[in-house]
Formats: sequence, structure tokens, C-alpha cells
Amino acid sequence: MRRTPKLTVVGAGPGDAELITIKAVKAIKSADVILYDALINESLLEYASATAELIFVGKRKGCYTYQQEQINDLIVSRTKSHGHVVRLKGGDPFIFGRGAEEIDHARQFGIETYMVPGISSSFAVPAYQGIPLTKRGISESFWVITGTTRLHQISRDVALAAKSSATVVILMGMCNLSEIVRIFSSENKQDTSIAIIQNGTTKDEKFGIGTISTIESIVAKKELSSPAIIVIGDVVKERVILDSIYNQVNAEVTLN
Repeated sequence: MRRTPKLTVVGAGPGDAELITIKAVKAIKSADVILYDALINESLLEYASATAELIFVGKRKGCYTYQQEQINDLIVSRTKSHGHVVRLKGGDPFIFGRGAEEIDHARQFGIETYMVPGISSSFAVPAYQGIPLTKRGISESFWVITGTTRLHQISRDVALAAKSSATVVILMGMCNLSEIVRIFSSENKQDTSIAIIQNGTTKDEKFGIGTISTIESIVAKKELSSPAIIVIGDVVKERVILDSIYNQVNAEVTLN
């Protein structure tokens, strides 16, 4: 029996496999083909059917396994030949995830399209470190900005955000950290708190906390790199103590 060509774009969450939604798990289980990215927790693929085809289409260390046009072609060809394709993406596919672009492309070919939101790393990763993006009397709003545009330049919104009192969350910004520091320094925010969290919500999580003026030396000392999230604002100083953080710190002290 010929299966209906169908695409479901699924958010896999920020890294912790337990932060997947029930709806996302159901989609993975029903997939005939799964196209998955580098930032997903690969243990989620254990939910897939034994007969499902699993194709890695992610990016690692600046190398693309597939270009976006090739991924679009795979979506169309596999839905036509296999039926239900799940496009599994880290975080939420509609927050710098190109999920909407892939859905637009598939619909041009008469393919049924569905979307399962995911827990975005933009707020989940800071939360795991006890950092609230908003807090009464401290921050009334927050910006979520890409640190690198499709032209490989820093977003102009970073400069706009630096003028505000809002919390600023920058994704994919580590390669432009020096420029981010310069922009905030030009707004006399050298003493503003900043946190950088690498591999957030996973067992490999690392973080550094400082100020705009000190963060580059902290990054060098702690050897922080991508993938990481940058959080800038007074909320960093409002970091709450969670049992998960307390246990992590205690474990580090014991090991040392």
C-alpha cells in the first residue's frame, strides 16, 4: 500500500533526552525516515522503529554533511518513496532552526506537513544553571538573537539589544564573542554580568560566569567553545541555587 507523503518537523529539545515531549516521541516512533541534526541527543533515536531509515544531516566543526538544498531534496524524495519523514532538530525548529523553510519547500510538492514544537535551548539552558531570564524588579523582558547571520556576520540586533535593560540571549555567537564584548563595552556595560554555557543540559555541560570586561579571559581559562549560549544581564547575578548545581559543585570539589 502506498503511504501518504508526510513531513513532521520535530523539536528534540536542548540536549537532555528527558526534555523531549510526548508528541515528539510519538512522531519519532511513527517515522519511516528520520533526518537528524548534530545537536540532538542521539539516544532519542532509540524510539525509532527498527525498520526506520536514520540519516545524519547535521553540521559538525564547520563541516556540512548535507547542504540545505540537499536536505530539502531528501525530504521530498524520502516522503515520496517511504511515506512519513521526521526532521529531528535540536531545541525548537522555529527558533533559528530553519523548520519553517523546510515546511515551505515540502508544501510546494503537495506533501502533508506537521510541526511539533521543542523546548528551546534559549531559555532551558540558562534555567538549568539557575538563571531566570526575567525576574521582578530586575528584568522585564529578554531578547533572543542569533550571533551569526546567514552572511556570517554579527546580527545588527545585538547593538540594539545592548542599549536596552533587557536580558540578552545570544545563540551561535561564540565566534563573535570579541565583537559582542566590544558592542556592550561601547554602551558602558563593562561591569554587566554575563554567562556562557556550553553543551547545556547535557553531561558535558561547562560554564563560565563573569562580566563583559572579564569574560574573554574566563572563556580562555575554562576552554569554552561552541556550541554555547551567551546570557547577558543582571539576571545572571540572580542565579538561584538548584540541587542539580549544588551536587555538581560538590562532585567537582570531591574530585579535586
